[in-house]
Amino acid sequence: MLDFLPAPLKGTLAALLILCNTLVLIPFLLAVALLKLVLPITAVRKGCTVILNTIAWVWIGFNNLLMDLLHKVDWDVRGVENLSRKHWYFVTCNHQSWADIPAIQYVLNSRIPLLKFFLKRQLIWVPLLGVAWWALDFPFMHRHTKEQIAKRPELKGKDVEATRAACEKFRYTPVTIFNFMEGTRFTPEKHDRQNSPYKHLLKPRAGGTAFVLDAMGDMIHTMLDVTIVYPEGRAGFWDYLCGRIRRIIIDVRTREIPGEFLGMDYENNRETRIAFQRWVGEIWAEKDARIDELKAAQAPGPGQ
Repeated sequence: MLDFLPAPLKGTLAALLILCNTLVLIPFLLAVALLKLVLPITAVRKGCTVILNTIAWVWIGFNNLLMDLLHKVDWDVRGVENLSRKHWYFVTCNHQSWADIPAIQYVLNSRIPLLKFFLKRQLIWVPLLGVAWWALDFPFMHRHTKEQIAKRPELKGKDVEATRAACEKFRYTPVTIFNFMEGTRFTPEKHDRQNSPYKHLLKPRAGGTAFVLDAMGDMIHTMLDVTIVYPEGRAGFWDYLCGRIRRIIIDVRTREIPGEFLGMDYENNRETRIAFQRWVGEIWAEKDARIDELKAAQAPGPGQ
């Protein structure tokens, strides 16, 4: 609707409106979070969780509406027909830029439960955001280093036990756990430094995903393997706000996670670790080939 505006003006307007959206909703989120904290009654906390997830859903929904008003993006979305907000999912995606997250939220916000990330435990102390993440039940990881375990062997396995306990709340509330397996954004420099065997991807880090499936394997059985492609070339979050990204392809493959990897002991069982890394490698090889297919389909033919 407002696509005629100059790109920098659209980007600035989008950023300001997202900030206003945040400032309007954060007091409501913090108020419900405080209620959830001071009244640790199961029924109250469950009700607060529903309200808090709704607030986050509204925040994302407004931002998506904003993109529709300001920009004219040609969305090519595949494989989302049978998704449900009543199901538990683990989602992973190739990572090209900070535009990936709002693009994925745009496509999946009303189709699956709210996306949540495993966070380092120290992040709970980040002003305002730490409280918001806690209120929204973002899982905080309890990870001990090899050095700490060497000094105190009794800590071995405690990180998964603590995280599994923290995730118990998800047993009755559907959740989506999101993780970029590459761990960082793709750049040609990182690709060369890693000597990655993939054309379009960095090497996947299987350990983080294994940690999630170890802690939540009795709840999450389904992976959404998301492949995102920008046919006009990789662009950043500012480009997304400015409307410079004119076409986005998001391909979703639903995969059932093999039972042997649910609740697995990744660190201590060598055979399981090798099998899981092989499974992840196969997924990544398929994704790499899929990106080639998606890009080839968008390439102009002779004479075009």
